[in-house]
Amino acid sequence: MAYGMSGRVFHAPFVHAHPGLKLHAVTERTRKAAAIDYPGVISYDTIDDIIADEAIELMIINTPNYTHYEYAARSLKAGKHILVEKPFTATSAEAKELFALAESVGRKIFFYQNRRWDTDYNVVKDVIESGRLGKLSEVHFRYDRYRASIGPKVFKEEPYAASGLMYDLAPHLLDQAISIFGTPLSFYKVLGKNRRDTKVDDYFSIHLSYPDSVNVFVHANLLLVDPLPAFVVNGASGTLHKNRSDIQEEQLLAGMKLDNPAYGIEAPGNEGKLTLIDEEGNRTVEYLPSRRGNYLPLFEAVYQSIVNDVPYPVTQAQVLAQLEILEA
Repeated sequence: MAYGMSGRVFHAPFVHAHPGLKLHAVTERTRKAAAIDYPGVISYDTIDDIIADEAIELMIINTPNYTHYEYAARSLKAGKHILVEKPFTATSAEAKELFALAESVGRKIFFYQNRRWDTDYNVVKDVIESGRLGKLSEVHFRYDRYRASIGPKVFKEEPYAASGLMYDLAPHLLDQAISIFGTPLSFYKVLGKNRRDTKVDDYFSIHLSYPDSVNVFVHANLLLVDPLPAFVVNGASGTLHKNRSDIQEEQLLAGMKLDNPAYGIEAPGNEGKLTLIDEEGNRTVEYLPSRRGNYLPLFEAVYQSIVNDVPYPVTQAQVLAQLEILEA
């Protein structure tokens, strides 16, 4: 595991908190901070060093996108299970090669799709699966920001493999859509470059077509000053609006510990708005609070799969469907 922002925020706190996992080692080329945060953790200078550590059973690959395939293959060949950040690889062909390699060496691959455990998404998922909206017609999942300047992370802003906004945020949105609705019958994708001097896409809209005229749209825009609702679900019996309100990333960046009672509790005023209409045309409005968010169940799923062979909730077929859309 690299101990940059991703390792420090999205991985280390949960590995450390899980009773069946041990945070053994990380890679840090310059700033040696992991051992300060987690005394006793080894800080290696290079990927070569951490892959060579025979005490490691599970490797977390959270390096730049274009390195995922190489480091995943090397880790598998070294006899390690792997948990790989999104996007898993740049292409479906690379993914299939890794699946075959993992099978041949008897190791497991896990996909870090943490947004399945967001508070906002789970409100939406619960309402859709309840059937309260009736026959669905149109669903929108958005992930918008306002970042007009070119960011400092070269692997995201230069035309490397798997760079740009689509490979950064579409894996989240596509995974959420596919986890609810399955693989689409067809899709149509639009990309845009709108920031001054950008070399990569900073806008995307993907239309996913499903049986029974269910249309799902996933969008992201880096130049949205006033964000729209992150989730809009329209059905014959009602509409659901939900803001992007999961607070875990913000809290983790601020250093909040997982045992803090406030962890994962979204701010008041972000309740989902469910508007229903009955057969007589009467409308009712409900405001739906979210359950507490927590990414720890993802790591529990990894642990249970390794130790007890419990199926991991994010499947190879789902990831292949996602990658085929991304690379098209």
